Amino acid sequence: MRKKDTMKRLTKKQMIIFAIGQLGWSILSGVINAWLVTFYLPTSGDIESGATQFIKPGLIIFGVLTILGLITAVSRIFDAVTDPLIASLSDRSKNPRGRRIPFMQYAAIPLSLVTVLLFCAPVEAISGWNVAWVSVFIILFYLFMTMYCTPYNALISEFGKTQEDRMFISTSISLTFFAGTLLAYTPFVFAGMLRGAVGYGWSYRICFIVLAVIACVCMMLPTFLLKEKEFVDTKPSQSNMFKSLAATFKNRDFRTFVGSDIMYWIGLTLFQTGLPYFVKVSMELDESYTMIFMGGMTILSAVFYPFVSGLVRKFGKKKLTIVGFIGLACAYLITAMIQFIPLPGIVFGVLICVVAAFPMALLGIIPQAIVADVAEAEGVETGENREGMFFAARTFAMKWGQSIAMLVFTSLAIIGTTQNLNTNDITASKLGITIVAFVAVAFCLLGALILGFYREKKVMATIAKKEEQSAATVAENGEAQK
Repeated sequence: MRKKDTMKRLTKKQMIIFAIGQLGWSILSGVINAWLVTFYLPTSGDIESGATQFIKPGLIIFGVLTILGLITAVSRIFDAVTDPLIASLSDRSKNPRGRRIPFMQYAAIPLSLVTVLLFCAPVEAISGWNVAWVSVFIILFYLFMTMYCTPYNALISEFGKTQEDRMFISTSISLTFFAGTLLAYTPFVFAGMLRGAVGYGWSYRICFIVLAVIACVCMMLPTFLLKEKEFVDTKPSQSNMFKSLAATFKNRDFRTFVGSDIMYWIGLTLFQTGLPYFVKVSMELDESYTMIFMGGMTILSAVFYPFVSGLVRKFGKKKLTIVGFIGLACAYLITAMIQFIPLPGIVFGVLICVVAAFPMALLGIIPQAIVADVAEAEGVETGENREGMFFAARTFAMKWGQSIAMLVFTSLAIIGTTQNLNTNDITASKLGITIVAFVAVAFCLLGALILGFYREKKVMATIAKKEEQSAATVAENGEAQK
């Protein structure tokens, strides 16, 4: 019997403590995603409200990129390289406290600190020093984020001893991810309240400091309250980074999943990036409705979360994920129809939220559990625990999908317009936004098609065989003790 089969099983309370770690890092990730561009590339309206221009504006890199866009692109390349590196170091770690928790503990405080410092450019004017500052701290942000998230995600499989446990963990971390993302948007409300007393820049920095402190506490909580070696076989992997990464992508079912997952992240990112433009341009509503629709969709999606585990037991993960892809495609199709059906914009907004909520619940929970299943089955077949590399590879796919989506969005949204290369005000046309929605539909349907080749029965049979052997061994030991 493998040592992993005799480890303790997390209680539901301990799984929730684990999920709180994701609440922490999702706050910081949300802050960067929501505010980095807004803070450093203020529009003319922001400047009139007191915003400072720290970096030269405009599409001045080959006429297609801002300076901040180039910095972000380079940092994401660095981020993609560090994913398998950190995964390999974690998988091979011989730390007596475990392979994952020490990495998370060492990364939490620097990650929180770097997030705040990223918004503290040294010169209150356009300056090359600010460019250098942002370049260094955005790279450090992604380094420490990877140091926390890659080992954290590996624990989903290692802490999830059964299908029930993996689904509960996936559901919990999906909820805390959405909660953290919503908290990252709170400066929309509180910065305005502080602006009169502390000025434009510090009204946001104070909000970021508060969020970073909350995030740090959340990230540290599982590292102190959960003792990894009580729950996980900490035997290190013997493969180096390149061998481990090659072995991971050699797994046919994982390659199928990753191909489908890239399509999902392209479609999702196109929608999330385009939502403010769908609201302003297509629906012709005030930008504030973006937060209302996003919040409403998130809350409604959370309502469905308790039912996902039961549905998975009845229908399986593969079928429900395909249903999620098709449902999301329907929501995007409704978005594309705004220009062709004469209904008030708010009606479309509510309809999109309602239609997208259930698919978002499915796709927010099940893919993580599928990766955990594939990693578990691979461990059974090879006897080597490389959960970290599997989740790092999935993160790599997510980042590629997001990057492709950003390029696609910026290329399509401006179709039919003339861009001012010297301003940060992005011009999007109704035609361009409609094309974006149709393209998102296509990517979602392609994701469903690719996932159809995933061999769920084979993966689950491998895991079930191991669990049956473990149960038989436990029973034999019990009889021997009698």
